[in-house]
Amino acid sequence: MSDAGATTRQGDDRRASSEDRRGGLRRERMLSIIRDCGFVSVTDLASMFGISTVTVRTDLDRLASRGRVRRVRGGVVAEDLSHSERPFEETQSRGALEKSAIAEAAAGLVSSGETLVLDVGSTTTALARALVAREELHDVVVVTNGLTIATTLEPAIPRFTVVLSGGTLRPLQHSLVDPLADAVFDRVHADTAFLGCNGVHADAGITNVNLPEVGVKARALQSARRRICLADGSKVGHVALARVCPVTDVDLLITGPSAPEDVVEALRARGIDVDVVDVPSALLAGLPAPTPHADRAVPTATSESAPAPS
Repeated sequence: MSDAGATTRQGDDRRASSEDRRGGLRRERMLSIIRDCGFVSVTDLASMFGISTVTVRTDLDRLASRGRVRRVRGGVVAEDLSHSERPFEETQSRGALEKSAIAEAAAGLVSSGETLVLDVGSTTTALARALVAREELHDVVVVTNGLTIATTLEPAIPRFTVVLSGGTLRPLQHSLVDPLADAVFDRVHADTAFLGCNGVHADAGITNVNLPEVGVKARALQSARRRICLADGSKVGHVALARVCPVTDVDLLITGPSAPEDVVEALRARGIDVDVVDVPSALLAGLPAPTPHADRAVPTATSESAPAPS
């Protein structure tokens, strides 16, 4: 090979290596955004990174092949490979934007003068923040077994009255459980109970990953005339360790766009009202902007002529 040919090949190799590094950094940034949002559409990712939807699909296929994301209709969700209980501080940041959207929808169902039960959980904690932000709400009584929820609601006092259920503290979720967790729930007649969970399945029902909280959740539901389950899409179709109740025991499930459509339809077929909320563009716009790269894609016949299914 001539010196000129060798130099050209070395230049091509360096450019290919540089493009691989940029692509790898872009995919890691995509993964971070997907984990933050819970669900992101292909078009939103293309807009964020200034690349074509074909390039986005190629990147998502590579992430999916390594088990890091799961492709769903129109976009992608982060793949959760762990089925064990995780600390509250970890779960509250996973899919946070979808949880915030669910919380906003749930908060919109609450009126002044109501008595609420807020079960422990990251999405119900997001609901507590959304309730505090509704400054027009007053004379609301909230009963909860979550220490984090109680402190989140504290700024709304005296508009709100916050009642802790009592019981024994579980460190992982900062929740109050048996013994002595039934002191309040057996005496309360609430308007609405908002339930958190680890799984919602048409056949297996509403399930939870830890046994100590299951009995408390069941009693919390029984204390209210209206029962609403809050679950981000990663929990819909999942079955956790212990059953809390059949899905027919709740009046409404509020979930997000990452929920599998076939599972949502199966739940609706059981007569369950399911509200699938959108993640507002305003929330997505609050994400830090990706570092721009000189990789704005132009589809080519050799590398990107066959888009992956969206």
